[in-house]
Amino acid sequence: MKKIFSKTFLPIFIALFLFSPFLSLQVNATALQEAKNKMQTSADTAKLATDAASSNISSKVGSIIGIVLSFVGVIFLILIIYAGFTWMLARGNESEVLKAKNLMYDAVIGLIIIMAAYAITAFVGSKIAK
Repeated sequence: MKKIFSKTFLPIFIALFLFSPFLSLQVNATALQEAKNKMQTSADTAKLATDAASSNISSKVGSIIGIVLSFVGVIFLILIIYAGFTWMLARGNESEVLKAKNLMYDAVIGLIIIMAAYAITAFVGSKIAK
């Protein structure tokens, strides 16, 4: 049974998984224009600025801070996953388990520091903007 699965079904599942995104790429120009018009209508309803002239320095700085924090969040996630794998693969080795625990602890402390820095930046930025 295992041989049948690996020789027939597995290649079919892999092919479907790899090529399924290409099946949904058949979008025509009118559908894209319609979607853009609907998004513009939604932005107008919410009174959001969509032109480049309304962008000021504070919104650009806010965007940069958001991008940096997203990147830091990804790094935190990678560190936690790496520490988890290190812990699982320690096989009872106390020094490896301690190393994984310390890495998780350090990652969480780093995340707390980054979140505190963001909170301070947001507070100071809101006071300067007024």
